[in-house]
Amino acid sequence: MFDHFDILAPVYERVIAPPEPTRLKTLLRLPTDGWLLDAGGGTGRVAATLRPFVGGLIVGDLSLRMLQHARDKQTLHAVRAQVQRLPFADGFFSRILVVDALHHFCDQPAAARELARVLAPGGRLVIEEPDIHRPAVKLVALAERMALMGSTFLTPEVVCDMLTAQGLHAHIADRDRFSAWIVADK
Repeated sequence: MFDHFDILAPVYERVIAPPEPTRLKTLLRLPTDGWLLDAGGGTGRVAATLRPFVGGLIVGDLSLRMLQHARDKQTLHAVRAQVQRLPFADGFFSRILVVDALHHFCDQPAAARELARVLAPGGRLVIEEPDIHRPAVKLVALAERMALMGSTFLTPEVVCDMLTAQGLHAHIADRDRFSAWIVADK
């Protein structure tokens, strides 16, 4: 199977900037002494900005080449894993972050189930996802379909419903011209 992210890994961080760390710290309620999972975190471009504010940090991704770049950051633990089958104990993470990745997960309901399972009671999950309601995102979705990336973009409301079905308290915390930020508490 063709892996777009193995191809993109060497240039990914030069092409796609991480979200504003102040926003992430606020939405994740950082600092915390607990562990943070950056699910679908690729090169660790986002996780690296948050490492000083958590007790430990794991970047989980399927792309070996993306994870090689995460390992280069040395303060991050990089784990090859499908979000639909996470190799972590129930309730291990006090915070979980998914940035611009949910639409790449091949089984989003299973991913939601796993994220809820590994989130500790009292923990928080934050998902930043392109808002398919926006015209620019509709173009991105079309481009990814044409590139055979297998992406499935969900509305922020559907993402909230999917997380609520897993027993989390989810809401759309913020929107900008391209993305929606969904927060879910356990």
